[in-house]
Amino acid sequence: MAKHPETQVPAIHHRKVGDITVTSVSDGFLDGSMAVIQNIAPEEAVRILQEAHRPVPRRTAVNTFLIRSGDRAALVDTGCGTAMSPTGGKLFANLAAAGVAPEEIDTVLLTHMHPDHSNGLSKDGKRLFPNAELVMHAQELAHWHDDVQMAKADEVGRQRNFQASRDQVAPYAGRTRTFTGGEVFPGVTAMPLPGHTPGHTGYVIASGNQQLFIWGDIIHLPEIQIQHPEVTMAFDVDPVQAVATRARIFDMVATDGLAVAGMHMHFPGLLHLAKRPGGYTLIHDGWYPAM
Repeated sequence: MAKHPETQVPAIHHRKVGDITVTSVSDGFLDGSMAVIQNIAPEEAVRILQEAHRPVPRRTAVNTFLIRSGDRAALVDTGCGTAMSPTGGKLFANLAAAGVAPEEIDTVLLTHMHPDHSNGLSKDGKRLFPNAELVMHAQELAHWHDDVQMAKADEVGRQRNFQASRDQVAPYAGRTRTFTGGEVFPGVTAMPLPGHTPGHTGYVIASGNQQLFIWGDIIHLPEIQIQHPEVTMAFDVDPVQAVATRARIFDMVATDGLAVAGMHMHFPGLLHLAKRPGGYTLIHDGWYPAM
C-alpha cells in the first residue's frame, strides 16, 4: 500500500522586485483562542471565518521574508522558534530548502519583538544567525527593556513578551543597530507603523520601478480585518493607534497600488488591496517565475 505523505513541499516562494529577490519563507502557523479578537461580536467573527472555510478557533499563518540584494542577505523576522507550538518553528528547515544557511544571513530586520517574530533569534544564549547584525526601530528595543512597562503587564505578558524579548536579543549585544526611519539595508527603507507595538515597523523594498511593502502585523486575520479594519487583537499595545495606522496603510496601499507582503497572510503572504464601496477587497498576488 502506498505510504501517505507526512509533510508538504518546502514552503518557500520567490518574487523579484527589480534586481532584488524576496523569498517568502513560512515558519508554519499557530492555532489560538478567539477571545483575543476584539471590537467584533464573537459570533460574527466565527461566522466570517466559517463562511471563508477557515478553521475555528482561529488559525494564523506565520511568514518571514528573505531579501537578497546584491551579494547581501537579510531576513525580516525569525518566526516562533521552538517555544510556542509544534506547528511553528519551521523557518530553518524552509531556509535550508531554499539553499540558505543561517550563517549567510548578514542582517536580521525585525518588524517588532512579539514571540512569533523574534523567538527564532537565539536559543540557549546563542545566536541562531551567528554572522548577522540585528536591526530594529529604536522604540521597539526601548519598550521591551522598559521595567516600568514590564511591571504593568500580567505575568504571562512579562514572561512571554518582555522577558522573552530580552533573552532573544541579549546574544546580539554589540551587534544591534536601531533606527527611526530611512534606508536600513540596500534597497530597503523602514516605515514606522506604531500601534501594534510602539516600534512596529514595515519595510519598503524598491529596485528600478518596482516596489514591495512588507507591512508586518497590520492584520492578523485577513478574512475579518479586511472587512472590519476596526477589529483589534488583545496583543495590540495601543489598539486605538493600531486601528488608525491600519486605516492609513490600507488607504496608501490601495491608492498607490502597492504590492504587499504580510507576516500573517496565508502563505506566501503576498497581496494587493483594492478599494470597493464601503471598504476594501483583497487580491492575492500572482505566481511569478523566480528569475
